[in-house]
Amino acid sequence: MKNFAVLPPLLVLDPMLRAWLIEDVGRGDRTTQGLLSVESSWVTAQWVAKAPGVIAGLPIAARVFQLLSEKTSVITTINEGQCCQPGQVVAKIEGPLETMLTGERVALNLAMRLSGIATLTRKYVEKLAELPTQLVDTRKTTPGLRLLEKYATQVGGAKNHRMGLDDAVMIKDNHIAAAGGIGKAITRIRAQIPYPLTVEVETETIEQVQEALQHQADIIMLDNMSVELMQQAVKLIRRYNNRIKIEASGNITLETIYQVAATGVDYISTSAPVTQSMWLDLSMKIKG
Repeated sequence: MKNFAVLPPLLVLDPMLRAWLIEDVGRGDRTTQGLLSVESSWVTAQWVAKAPGVIAGLPIAARVFQLLSEKTSVITTINEGQCCQPGQVVAKIEGPLETMLTGERVALNLAMRLSGIATLTRKYVEKLAELPTQLVDTRKTTPGLRLLEKYATQVGGAKNHRMGLDDAVMIKDNHIAAAGGIGKAITRIRAQIPYPLTVEVETETIEQVQEALQHQADIIMLDNMSVELMQQAVKLIRRYNNRIKIEASGNITLETIYQVAATGVDYISTSAPVTQSMWLDLSMKIKG
């Protein structure tokens, strides 16, 4: 599967990594500083997979070590988005021993977390292989990790939904209630938002779908609908305007995703790859 994931630029990435290193290092790495002499030895290390999965986050992990020492060299032996097997070496690192020991935990934590997300994302994407429907992520992410967790879903084969509240308009049930209806919500918001933001509306009934169509929503989300109701909604939307994008969401599982996609929706959004994924077990072994 070709990987189109784009890493955040160093301007954005480095401050986050520095903050996480500061959190872990605190007043100093007592163990490493107490063990080593002033002249730190030069070592090589390998990162080894301990479970099968999809690798994500190795360039980010490499940057952790490079922030601690520019002399560190990281060579990845597997590409982002490729599958690894237990015992497989995924990266080789050369640098000062102090750098290896101090950066190990932050680097591993990030790579294991992101690889776990990519692994579960890939399982969902593979269920859609025979259909044009695309998997998208959500804003249900860990505070502080959204950029990287959404990067990991891309590595796994999904597309990013909006990154934040400023990316696009999504009118959800509480917005509809506050405005007094879908039509009123769309009318008020369209009068204020900048061009060319799109307007997406969350619907739960055929009546709401009809109202969203009448007020020219760009994207209509079918939220928590039964497959039968979703089929009706897709047919209605396609007849009205075939250019309107349709998104399905709500309680999407590996067991149900194909059936949902078969209704003809353009996108399926789910938080599961982020909220339900297990970390992919990786370890670092220093060779000396």
